[in-house]
Amino acid sequence: MDRKKPLYRSVNTRTHGVRHGSGGEYRWSRRREDRLQDGAMGGRQRRGLDYTPLFRFLLSRVGDDWDAVFAEAVGRLDKAEPIFWMVARSEAEKKPFILIGEHSYYSGLFVDDGNRLRLVDPDLRVEHMEPGCACCTHTFNGAPFTRKYAPPGD
Repeated sequence: MDRKKPLYRSVNTRTHGVRHGSGGEYRWSRRREDRLQDGAMGGRQRRGLDYTPLFRFLLSRVGDDWDAVFAEAVGRLDKAEPIFWMVARSEAEKKPFILIGEHSYYSGLFVDDGNRLRLVDPDLRVEHMEPGCACCTHTFNGAPFTRKYAPPGD
């Protein structure tokens, strides 16, 4: 049986300077009087996963049957939640684009009445996107923005 690659990958989290936003708080709070027994230590956190392959997979399946796309994606993921970062579950969740991380934008997706995966805004292109700052590389569906940063008021 030919096993397909997972739709996520590990990211190097041991490099110098990588911060996770948590840790160290315990040592500053362990002697606080308002801290009562907090219970057992928490479970392992899943850090360092990049779902870019999933987003590319979903974009490549626009127009396909949603049940087949969903079944294949779930079979190649550690959990189903990241699928719905990109695919709207309801009319209220539909957005023309979504932001993943700080500067990576992807087209918003939804499932139409015919059970097909569709783009929320099929006319949206990288040429329409404007970066929020001049110092970072902004991408739309993996392609760098073509427009340059224009400060407010220019």
